[in-house]
Amino acid sequence: MIIWLNGAFGSGKTTCAFELNRRLPNSFIYDPENIGYFIRKNTPKETQRSDFQNHEQWRFFNYEMLKYISHEYAGTLIVPMTINNRQYYEEIIQRLMDDGVVLKHFILYADKETILKRLNMRLERGDTWAKSQIDRCIEAFNNDITEEKIITDNRSIDYIVEEIANRSGINLLPDKRIYLKKLIDRAVILIKHIR
Repeated sequence: MIIWLNGAFGSGKTTCAFELNRRLPNSFIYDPENIGYFIRKNTPKETQRSDFQNHEQWRFFNYEMLKYISHEYAGTLIVPMTINNRQYYEEIIQRLMDDGVVLKHFILYADKETILKRLNMRLERGDTWAKSQIDRCIEAFNNDITEEKIITDNRSIDYIVEEIANRSGINLLPDKRIYLKKLIDRAVILIKHIR
C-alpha cells in the first residue's frame, strides 16, 4: 500500500509521515523531492525548470519507482509530497491506482492563516517560496484535487496520524513516548527537512 500525504507546504506532511513511519512496522518513507534534486544536480542550469515537478522526467521516474517499490516491497510506502497540478496528479497518483496499486491519497488541509503560522514556526521569514504557493495550493485543493481531505486546523499531529491510519485501515503501534520526547523528535525531523 502507498499512503500519499498531499497538502500545501507547511500542512504537516513530513511530520505526519515520520510519525506514521515510527508507529507502523514495515513501512518506508519515499521522498519524490530527491528525484528533483537529482535532476537539478545533473542537468545544465539552462534546462532546469523553476519547479522540478514541471520536468516530465521527474513525474515519470517517481511513477516508475513507486510502481516498482510497491510491487517489490511488502510493507507500506509513505509519500509526503505536494501535488497541486491535476495533470501531474493524473500522471503519478491516478496512474498508479489505475495500475492496481493500492494507494490512499490524503490532502492535509488547513486555511491560509494556519499554514502561514506553521511556516513561520519553522523559521520561514519573509516572502519564501513555500508561502508564495499557499494560494495556489488552496485553490487546487478546493477545485482540482479534492479527494479525501483531512482538516488539520486546530488538530494535533497525533490526531491527524490516527485519522490517516483509520481511513487507511491500518493499525498503529501505541506511541509510548513522553510529550517532551515527541517534541524533540518532531523538532529534529523539522530541522532535517527545512529546504
